[in-house]
Amino acid sequence: MRGDLTQGPILKTLLLFALPMIAGNLLQQCYNIADTLIVGRFLGTAPLAAVGSSFTVMTFLTSVLLGLCMGSGALFSIRFGQRDWDGLREGIFTAFLLIALITLALTALVSAGLEEILVFLQVPEEVQPFMGSYLAVIFTGLPATFLYNYFACLLRSVGNSVVPLLFLAGSSVVNILLDLWFILGLDRGVAGAAEATVISQYLSGLGLAAYGWGRFPQLRPQARHRRIRRTVVGQIASFSLLTCIQQSVMNFGILLVQGLVNSFGAGVMAAFAAGVKIDAFAYMPVQDFGNAFSTFIAQNHGAGKGARIRRGLRDAACAAVLFSLAVSAAVWCLARPLMGLFVESEETAVVNIGVEYLRIEGAFYCGIGVLFLLYGLFRALGRPGISVVLTVISLGTRVVLAYVLSALPAFGVTGIWWAVPIGWLLADAAGLFLLRRLLPRLIPSGRG
Repeated sequence: MRGDLTQGPILKTLLLFALPMIAGNLLQQCYNIADTLIVGRFLGTAPLAAVGSSFTVMTFLTSVLLGLCMGSGALFSIRFGQRDWDGLREGIFTAFLLIALITLALTALVSAGLEEILVFLQVPEEVQPFMGSYLAVIFTGLPATFLYNYFACLLRSVGNSVVPLLFLAGSSVVNILLDLWFILGLDRGVAGAAEATVISQYLSGLGLAAYGWGRFPQLRPQARHRRIRRTVVGQIASFSLLTCIQQSVMNFGILLVQGLVNSFGAGVMAAFAAGVKIDAFAYMPVQDFGNAFSTFIAQNHGAGKGARIRRGLRDAACAAVLFSLAVSAAVWCLARPLMGLFVESEETAVVNIGVEYLRIEGAFYCGIGVLFLLYGLFRALGRPGISVVLTVISLGTRVVLAYVLSALPAFGVTGIWWAVPIGWLLADAAGLFLLRRLLPRLIPSGRG
């Protein structure tokens, strides 16, 4: 057991805990990007559009499982801060069983509804065969996604963020090697890219589950903990379901925007596919910093250290803003060469659309950086419903404005890009207002 975040220098402790999470998700983005880069370079625009749109679908589905795991992880962190070992073990067993059942039901549902998903997303005819074959394979990896995220959130909740990174690093390398072999060596096309991803997901998911079970017996539920009690289910549901809703609403809004983007044709789809990957890679560190911050807050909340939480809030906000400003400057300056990694230089229209997208989004990364901190803070303090409200504000604004502005000739597809930062900034304003009003009740200025 390691990683007590209730002790030590705040910013140093938080950064040391966050860095493995950041590195792990950057690696995860690398193997997502590997699919896009290899497909875009070697298979063409239509397969690239298919893989890019599939990534949005999978992000939505993964967000359901990730939200459930993150919510459970917040409860685990509080129990760890309270040193309530029996409560922690009972929660681990109940959460695993509930989320596993949801995962199996979700896998069956999306596999049966594949054709309906393609229709809902308004996928152009020339892209449908590629996207259908990719998703048919990728859906089989949802149980592996659950296993990895559940055990990663469990280990992080008790302060161990290094081990999930190591397993993810290994699976990332395997994914890239299999991508090259299946696509270039075996000529498996987009299905080969999906097969490489699924194999890698099962390696990391099963491997981390086996490690967590064997290496940390103090987290292993004993016979007396293997029961389903209504109070424990209620506690897990209060954290997990609202966090799941928050994550799902966020990514469902992106899914709706993806459908709108698809209506503009394969060229815009391909530009958006590449731009979203770069975008996600750019602000992923501050998202993971927000998740690490949530664990920090939850542990200290469980330990009753209000003063330490307040100091941590100030330090984390400064760090997130400074990082976001630096990344914004980098993406603005490097937008064109970054697009060139995914799209051949002859595809000037696609490159130009992607550059425009990146420069509009990239200028406002501070907005999403602050929003991730607010999500993590409210979730850790047992108010995940506020995170849902902020997500609805952000994504509701984004979806409505995207459809309204893109219908105006003066904006067109550019209106979709502008809708995103406007949604971020409105949600930030609402979150800071609520924090100011609720701060004395949420974070008592007690010891710490």
